[in-house]
This record gives sequence, structure tokens and C-alpha cells, in this order.
Amino acid sequence: MAINGRALVEQLRNTVTEITVLQLHEILQKKPQTIVIDVRETQETTQGSILNAILIPRGVLEMQIDNNETIKQHFSTLDELADQPIYLLCRSGARSILSALSLEQMGFKQVYSVAGGFLAWQAAGYEVNKTS
Repeated sequence: MAINGRALVEQLRNTVTEITVLQLHEILQKKPQTIVIDVRETQETTQGSILNAILIPRGVLEMQIDNNETIKQHFSTLDELADQPIYLLCRSGARSILSALSLEQMGFKQVYSVAGGFLAWQAAGYEVNKTS
């Protein structure tokens, strides 16, 4: 029996670690240099993004995570990056679950999906970095 993307995400939800936007906000207050990767498509970020989030769209995340200039400035090897906490954010929390699972399969040790995604971040009234 075939399933749709929403059903797949629901099946996988319990296999990754999710955090709330409140938890992410608290983490960012204590450690602003925390790695937040926004996996939305570039056109989706016109509504804004979390301050200092790194944009790597879901479709190219696995192939570009170690080539991103911001990441390369802070981590000299992929293994060094894989040991860091990484928080993944999408629009509503579905693509970030798929992304988290993928990064875990690649050997990343501390990967977190942000439940509710950017929509939940906005709804909570947290600061948004507007793009032009």
C-alpha cells in the first residue's frame, strides 16, 4: 500500500528528536552561534528567517552541508560538524523531520527537528530576520 508524504512524516516522527520553538528560542538566547539550518526553498524565505539561520534547501542538504561557506568557516572537517548540535527548520516541521533522519543516517550525532517549523516560530512572536 502506498502512502503520501504526510503519512511518511508521521511514521518517521518518533524516530527523530523534535524540539519546540520555545526550546530553540531558549537555546539561541544562551548560545547565539547555535547551528540552525533552514531547509526551506529560497523563495520561501522571503517571509523571513531566524536570525543567523543557514539556508540549505532540503533538496540539496545532504550534498551541500559540508560545502556551505558559513559552516566551512567554523568547522574544518565533516566529522567536527557531525559532533555539533544541529537544529533543522522548515515551514511546518515535515521536511525538517526528513532532513533530520537523513543527517542521522550520514553520521550526525545531535540532530533536532523543530516542531511546527517557521510557522510556529512566527506564531510564537519570535524575532524574524526579514529579507529583501
